[in-house]
Amino acid sequence: MSGSAGTAQAQPKAAAASLYAPSSLVLAVGQGEEADTAIMERAVTLTCAPKAAGTHPAASAACAELRAANGEFGNLVGATHDMICTKEWRPVVVSVDGVWQGKRVAWSTTFANSCEMRASLTGGAAFAF
Repeated sequence: MSGSAGTAQAQPKAAAASLYAPSSLVLAVGQGEEADTAIMERAVTLTCAPKAAGTHPAASAACAELRAANGEFGNLVGATHDMICTKEWRPVVVSVDGVWQGKRVAWSTTFANSCEMRASLTGGAAFAF
């Protein structure tokens, strides 16, 4: 027998720290009053870190808009007075679900109709799909 107490065990390597916080979202637009029950009409994926990507047709512009809002999706909604919309009640819900700068997010808001949605979304790039 040798004087060795045992064999050395390999230690797992620590995971390398990421250079960026992940930002990967699903943005959706649907007919209905609530995101959970709406009939989704369209949805896109959007990744903003490390670079803009996904199925969103204007990923770079949408990521810039979300960064400017500091990830506060409610900041994307504001009154625009240069558009006239009918008073028709045909609710449209927009939603965001995923991870923004490493934090889990789930946000939605409802508009009276699609005209009100277009008039109220400031910037317009994030939900222009």
